[in-house]
Amino acid sequence: MIVKLCNYVSAIMIFCAFALFHLCHAPPASGADYTFGIVPQYDQRQMFATWKPILDELEKKTGLSFRLVFAPTIPVFEKEFLKGAYDFVYLNPYHLLRANKSAGYLPIVRDRANLRGVLVVRKDSPIKSPTELNGKTVVFPAPNSMGASLLMRADLSNLFHIHFTPLYVTSHDSVYLHVAKGLAEGGGGVEKTLQEQEKAVKESLKVIHETRPIPSHPVASHPRVVAAITEKVRRAFMEMETTAGGRELLAKIPMNHPVSAALKDYAPMMKWGLDAFWVKE
Repeated sequence: MIVKLCNYVSAIMIFCAFALFHLCHAPPASGADYTFGIVPQYDQRQMFATWKPILDELEKKTGLSFRLVFAPTIPVFEKEFLKGAYDFVYLNPYHLLRANKSAGYLPIVRDRANLRGVLVVRKDSPIKSPTELNGKTVVFPAPNSMGASLLMRADLSNLFHIHFTPLYVTSHDSVYLHVAKGLAEGGGGVEKTLQEQEKAVKESLKVIHETRPIPSHPVASHPRVVAAITEKVRRAFMEMETTAGGRELLAKIPMNHPVSAALKDYAPMMKWGLDAFWVKE
């Protein structure tokens, strides 16, 4: 009798443990929010104005509910995705590799166009080559910004073999303003953010180096989100391109031509030696 009772209790405990495991790893219940993290490339007001209408449209197309989550800085954002805090996340290409290794995130959609980092100096500067920045101060948005900083610093060190003083100024906008105002000799950004600058700032700068092309920032999903939900979100992004209103929303990311994304798209970056330039904060 005691043996049977013990077996019964053991079975109950195993069942409870099994149920608890699936409860902790299950996606949100119907009506619950899926968290959506965004890399903080701009100030929060601008990111909210860009992303809230996109998530509203995703909700209409999928029947799901999303909660937009902003981190105050890129280092805070990195800590959050490395521990798997977001259900969905928009992040840079190298962040994706880190997020995949740490928390299993997988890319689901990205822009068809590749990303390139750009190195700018003042248009009236005599500097024509990155080698002439040896010993100078070069500004970057943040240590681990992919094209603007991580890959750009790797290029300056590995391709041009120069020594420079990096200065991190939080945003791409600040990089361009620092260089335009003569507060730094050069600065790292990316093509799309340079094109988004005010005319006076953009016309005061010239590009002296472009990095190799990189697949663009993806939207990725955490493995706790079931495949059917992930597919709904992927399809919704793709469908947004089919309407004028949807294209207008996506252009603000920008994701002008959304395509399905896979981890293999980003795999070549693993061989670029970027780990040596990753700054853990």
